[in-house]
Amino acid sequence: MLQQILADMYIEPELLSELNEEQKQVLFLKMREEQIRRWRERETQLEKEEAARLKDRKVSGKFVSWMKGLDDDVWVWVMGEHRDDKPYDQICDEIMGERAALQAQREAEQLRARKEAELEKRFSGLSLEPEQVVLADQLKAREEQRRADEELKEERRKAEEDLRRLEQERKQQIYISLKEKKQQEHTHDQQDNHWQQTLQKSKAADVRRRSLAKQTMEDHRRRSVKALERGRVAAVTKAFASPNPDPPPKPKPRNTSAAISRKAGMRRSFSTTSRDHIVRWFREEQFPLRAGFQRDHSRIARWFHGIISREQAEALLKDGGPGLFLVRVSERIFGYVLSYRSKEEVKHLLIDASENCYMLLGDQIRFTSLSELVEYHQVEPLSSCGEEEFLLQACGQSEATADYTELFT
Repeated sequence: MLQQILADMYIEPELLSELNEEQKQVLFLKMREEQIRRWRERETQLEKEEAARLKDRKVSGKFVSWMKGLDDDVWVWVMGEHRDDKPYDQICDEIMGERAALQAQREAEQLRARKEAELEKRFSGLSLEPEQVVLADQLKAREEQRRADEELKEERRKAEEDLRRLEQERKQQIYISLKEKKQQEHTHDQQDNHWQQTLQKSKAADVRRRSLAKQTMEDHRRRSVKALERGRVAAVTKAFASPNPDPPPKPKPRNTSAAISRKAGMRRSFSTTSRDHIVRWFREEQFPLRAGFQRDHSRIARWFHGIISREQAEALLKDGGPGLFLVRVSERIFGYVLSYRSKEEVKHLLIDASENCYMLLGDQIRFTSLSELVEYHQVEPLSSCGEEEFLLQACGQSEATADYTELFT
C-alpha cells in the first residue's frame, strides 16, 4: 500500500482519514523523501544535458578582479562599524535632501532665465536712443530712464524672491516625494523580510522533520533487530517443543470477482464505501489466513472486533486505563485499525493488510498475523517519537452479541 502511494504521490481521502497524526506525519516524510529523490534525479539529468550543450561553447575571456586592502585581502567596508559612520536613515535623508535641492535648483535656473527674458522684452521699449535724447528734453529723458531702471530693478527683486520661494517649495515637494518612495520601498522590503522569515521557518520545520525521520529509522532498525532475535528464539523453541508441528491451514482460493479482483495488470483500490465489499473481502481473503484468531488458531482473540466505527471504538476504550486496546476491521478500507488508549486520548493506527502480511502504515516490520503484531507491541513501544506506549490489556466485547458475527456467518 505504501509503495503504491509513493508511486502515485496520492492518497485517497478515505484512507487518509483512517490515519492518526503520527502516521500522517510519517507518510508526509516518506512522500517528501520521494519528492526529493525524484527532484535529484531530474536535476542530475538536467546537469548532464546542460554539460552536453556547453561542451562546444567557447570559454569567455572576461574576469572580475577585487580591490585589495592594506592586508592584501579583499577590501570590505561594513557600514556602521566605524565611529564616524552615520546612521543609515541619516545618510538616506541627506542624499534625498541633496537630490531635491539639485533638482529644485535646476528648475529655478530655467524659470529665472524665462523671467529675465520677459523683463528684457518688457522694458526694452523704454530705453531712449541717442538721437531721441538729443531732440528731447535732457532732464525729462534722464528722469524717465531713471524710473525705468528702478522699476526694472524692483521687478527683478520681486522675481528673485518668488523664484527663491518657489525653489524652497519645490525642494520640499521633491524631498517628500523621495521620502514616500523610500517608505514604499521599505514596506516592500518588510514584505520580503516576512517572506524570508516564513521561508526560514519552513526550512526549520524541514530540519525537524528530517530529524524525526532519522529518529524513526534508528528506532525501526533497533526494533527490526529485536524482531529478528525474537523470531530466531521462537523458531528454536518451536523446533524443540514439537518435532512434527502441524502445518498451518492452507488458504482457500482467492475469489476473482470484480469487487476485490487481484488479476495481473489490474490495480486494486484500497478504499471502499460498501460494507458488503469489506465483509466479502474479509471472508474470502482474511478468514482463510485466520485473521483475528489467537496464535494457535483455537479461538477468536479477545482484542478482535468487527466493522465498528472510530466513535464506537473510542466509546469502548474511553473508561479504560493506558494500554487498553482493540483491533477492528476498518469501515472504509480493506484493512484494520489498531485503537488503543494512551495517557491523553484514544489513538488509532492503520494496519496495512494488502500484501499477505500485516504492518502499521509507515512502519517496515512485517508480521504474518495480527496476533503476532499484537504480541510484538506488547513488549515493544508503538510510538517511534516521544513517549513510549505499549499494548497492555485487550478490550473485549461489551454486548452479548459479538460485533464480528457478520464476518464469520
